[in-house]
Amino acid sequence: MRAVTFEAFGQPLAVTEQAVPVPGPGEVLVKVSASSVNGFDLASHAGMLQGAYEYEFPVTMGKDFAGVVAEVGPEVTEFAPGDEVFGVVARPTLGQGGFAEYVAVPAAYGIAKIPAGLDHARAGALGLAGTAALNSVDAVAPAAGEIVLVSGATGGVGSIAIQLLVARGVTVVATARAGAEAEFVTGLGATHVVDHADLEAQVRAVAPAGVDAALHLAGDGAAVAGLLVPGGRFTSTIHFVPDVPGIKATTIMSDPNQDTLGRLATEAAAGRLKVALATVYDLTEAPKAVADFTTGTLGKLGVRI
Repeated sequence: MRAVTFEAFGQPLAVTEQAVPVPGPGEVLVKVSASSVNGFDLASHAGMLQGAYEYEFPVTMGKDFAGVVAEVGPEVTEFAPGDEVFGVVARPTLGQGGFAEYVAVPAAYGIAKIPAGLDHARAGALGLAGTAALNSVDAVAPAAGEIVLVSGATGGVGSIAIQLLVARGVTVVATARAGAEAEFVTGLGATHVVDHADLEAQVRAVAPAGVDAALHLAGDGAAVAGLLVPGGRFTSTIHFVPDVPGIKATTIMSDPNQDTLGRLATEAAAGRLKVALATVYDLTEAPKAVADFTTGTLGKLGVRI
């Protein structure tokens, strides 16, 4: 099969021929049709995840996947060949990935069936970013009428988080530059747009006493935390813990369990949640997709297998 791999930390990504994985006990083999680029992929390629994961070279890129079950391993009863599925590659090691024609994944975690109304391209971009967004929103538990700042609003996680917050009746203050970025976040439901370059003044103009909660997906975490009301809630997907007395701070490690994936897929299939795909690249263009991701994007960069 074809896969996008790297042979050592920081080595160029290349489309290579690899053996088709064999699903072990409790695993399903998925014929992949779509994936997408995430920050996790950059960290994996750079070797930043050493210690957290064992690397099995050559490592195949891609944390997301969507496709069709091709084969099931022993002890699998909840999935069958032909099932349309999506999710997050939740293997204990870094070796297999979604930028490949096939991937073997655990049947018990990180995978769910694709409901009618959700195409593979969007499903393949929903797993990791959607989970991080939903976990972040749940962590700050916003109430209707509250003001929530989303720092890093234009990326895959931010674009989904805005919509989840709006659905809960929240007033969203989103970071974006004037022009296309501002139009993008307001199109997703953000009420106010602020620029990182003048963050404090612009947020205070909207919420003089501070915001009730903040999602730190990018940017200066200390500056973001400093804009909370006393007793406000803060969560970070990049594991920043602010030194601000009196606030409730959490960090997010995405938990793509079947229930979370199912909730996201249901909302996307019903049209209540938009998966914003800025560009979709063919598998042979996946190295370019990863490079383009580093320059910033409005929503997600998809990969067509």
